[in-house]
Amino acid sequence: MFLLILFICLLISFFVIKKFRKLTNKRNQKLLKFKNKFLTKESKIERIFSRQDEKISLDPYINIHIDINDNDQNIIRKVNLHRARLAKYKKSRLNGELLFEDSESNIYKIVEGEKVFIDKEH
Repeated sequence: MFLLILFICLLISFFVIKKFRKLTNKRNQKLLKFKNKFLTKESKIERIFSRQDEKISLDPYINIHIDINDNDQNIIRKVNLHRARLAKYKKSRLNGELLFEDSESNIYKIVEGEKVFIDKEH
């Protein structure tokens, strides 16, 4: 009887130890994956871009240049920065032109002292 109880206790302890190791191993793998994500070259490049975007979003006079050779993702990012600056400061420089937004959300630029409204495409 004693051997049977001892055998059952050993089985239970073996099962508990195995489960504990499995749980800690998964946690460590997730932690390592999380750490490695921030150490990759792509993450460093993303941080540089995010700092650049933050700097651009704080000053509406910094020119945002959209080039024909930009990929779709960069164009969308630049346009969103431009729209955010228009919403916040009511002005933003895009491709060398300073654009303004009035109280009725009309976008215009000043050419030779006159307001030239820019049509919105719907």
